[in-house]
Amino acid sequence: MPFHPLLVLVTGAALFLYAAMGIRVGRARRQFNIAAPAISGNEDFERIFRVQANTLEWLPIFLPALWMFGLTARGAILNERIATVLGVVWIVGRFLYMTGYSHSAGSRRDGYLIQTMAAGILLVGAMVGAILAIVEGT
Repeated sequence: MPFHPLLVLVTGAALFLYAAMGIRVGRARRQFNIAAPAISGNEDFERIFRVQANTLEWLPIFLPALWMFGLTARGAILNERIATVLGVVWIVGRFLYMTGYSHSAGSRRDGYLIQTMAAGILLVGAMVGAILAIVEGT
């Protein structure tokens, strides 16, 4: 099986970002005096917590879509590079979501739209690639 370093790097970067979000939640717990397992009691903490929780909700969509798109048979090298770019766009979107939402709930929109578009393109592109492979018999 060939090695796919670009997909590995994007996957690792997404997971590092998610880990950083978890660390932010821990710090916010101390800062706002929110003892585990509580997840409410301070609006600033709740936004930081929701960023991490919402990212967890998106990872099972983004990561398989990234790899499925990157590994499609049609132009595999090109698809891996496109998947990598879209993966970086997703990460940037999640970062913008994190920084925006941490300040106010209304500031999360742009980051959310960016990451949603990137994940959607990856998922639809992977499905189209699979359908074309079936139709073409490859």
